[in-house]
Amino acid sequence: MDIVHTVAELRARLKKEACIGFVPTMGSLHPGHLELMRIARDQVDKIAGANGCIVVSIFVNRLQFGPNEDFGKYPRTLADDCEKCRAAGVDVVFAPDESEMYPEPQTYVVEPLEIQHILEGAVRPGHYRGVATVVLKLFNMVQPHVAVFGKKDYQQCRVLDNMVRQLNLPVEMLLAETVRADDGLALSSRNGYLTATERAEAPQLNAALREIVVELRSGNRDYMALEAKAQATLSVRGWRPDYITIRRQLDLLPPIVGDRALVVLAAARIGATRLIDNLEVSL
Repeated sequence: MDIVHTVAELRARLKKEACIGFVPTMGSLHPGHLELMRIARDQVDKIAGANGCIVVSIFVNRLQFGPNEDFGKYPRTLADDCEKCRAAGVDVVFAPDESEMYPEPQTYVVEPLEIQHILEGAVRPGHYRGVATVVLKLFNMVQPHVAVFGKKDYQQCRVLDNMVRQLNLPVEMLLAETVRADDGLALSSRNGYLTATERAEAPQLNAALREIVVELRSGNRDYMALEAKAQATLSVRGWRPDYITIRRQLDLLPPIVGDRALVVLAAARIGATRLIDNLEVSL
């Protein structure tokens, strides 16, 4: 496995690769990331056999953090991450520093219009502008044939899928199911912030979503009441919900009569840690 730190090194290393699978990350890798790497390997092997190349980027992107968010304390574990990538069969780790990714002020950005201002975008203004901009830059640097993202950040998947389609980028997007612990908690690098007591409570976020899904499948269409009940249930347990909402999978707008492909999304704080989760439901 090769570890490269500059765009020039990356392009030289990838110049002759027949098929490139790409998994962008901010590091602090966990089994969910490793599953994305496995999916990328399977897909490039289908395309190019043993000639495929898997690239993982590790970069904590300042542009997607708000001024009062956890950019400074976000876990940075490059040596351990590289060992996990090596064990997972990754071919290239691209680990640039900030001056390599942003050698000058980033005055050209990607603006995912309406979708960046709802849900996560309403709570974290500018977040998806930062995500879309860095992913477009990484796509230009890596030039992958296949890119794999996890569905845990469902809104991010929609933002990036739309970007690829509308800008006609030559990248096949694969969206992977969320990897969970045995108790249902979605795996996340931020789970490491949880105390033991908070970790024991954390699966209740997923439980609240599952209860909504059960109600939807039973025929309940009082969306606002279902959302309010879930928020109240979590609040009583000490959570501080930002939102629990039922939306259409296609565009994350509120459902209308006849919509059947829905997703239940949530973001809430337990202690000092903010967790997100979602469940798709087809009616």
